[in-house]
Amino acid sequence: MKVERFCLFVKGFEIEVSIGIHDFERNGPQRLAIAIEIEIDPKLLPQQDAISLTFDYDWIRDEVRRLATGRHFELQETLAQEIMAVLSQRREIARAVVETAKPDVYPDVAAVGCRIEARRQ
Repeated sequence: MKVERFCLFVKGFEIEVSIGIHDFERNGPQRLAIAIEIEIDPKLLPQQDAISLTFDYDWIRDEVRRLATGRHFELQETLAQEIMAVLSQRREIARAVVETAKPDVYPDVAAVGCRIEARRQ
């Protein structure tokens, strides 16, 4: 069988982020859940069972943590776009989806957030 799509993902990545426009949100960081999916050319699928031959999940996690905790964000959309900009620096990523969600905003809602998707031209 021929592999048509090769995707990697990070789901449920929860970190404390200074984010929001309301006064109560500026008093301290709040929990933010981040999900990222990247699509890589199937030709880059590792042919051997060796970490050196594949994309490093640690890089995604470390870069997102560095970016998200580096300053205050007014909007989730801004953070999602900045994460996408970091991902776009990696030439092997053909497509990416970034989703952010605040799980603690409303007592009767699981989460509020945004999702953006981009494909390399």
